[in-house]
Amino acid sequence: MKREDYLSWDEYFMGIAVLSAMRSKDPSTQVGACIVNSDKRILSMGYNGMPRCCSDDEYPWDKNDSALDSKYLYVCHAEFNAILNCAVGSVKDCTVYTTLFPCNECAKAIIQSGISEVVYMSDKYSDSDSVIAAKRMFDTASVKYRMYKKSDKEVTIQL
Repeated sequence: MKREDYLSWDEYFMGIAVLSAMRSKDPSTQVGACIVNSDKRILSMGYNGMPRCCSDDEYPWDKNDSALDSKYLYVCHAEFNAILNCAVGSVKDCTVYTTLFPCNECAKAIIQSGISEVVYMSDKYSDSDSVIAAKRMFDTASVKYRMYKKSDKEVTIQL
């Protein structure tokens, strides 16, 4: 008889996104993403961080009124990184699992890359212009999005 407490596919892929978010050095918001094809194979992962060759000790991590002294002009978002990090070429018709609903900029990259579904854990910025615009674009481009249904499962990893 097989065991019955194994992870569902959604739990597994969202778990990978959560684990990826733990790589982020952002002190206030850690976001992770995991891109999966229709065969349930992980094609790529990403987290929010500074671009390659841009030292995260040199660039700001603060939220600041001065744009050049704020993280927002520099940080690459998790979904964008996952799309760029994909080594197999195409993410067309794939699903992206992300810990935070994508912003408008990531929504454009998701649509342009051909990703067909977004599964998100949090929508804490749902009232922001960025997320409203993202949802509008997803609706127009027929990109499905759905909130991840949290389970009561707890996973402990000792590293």
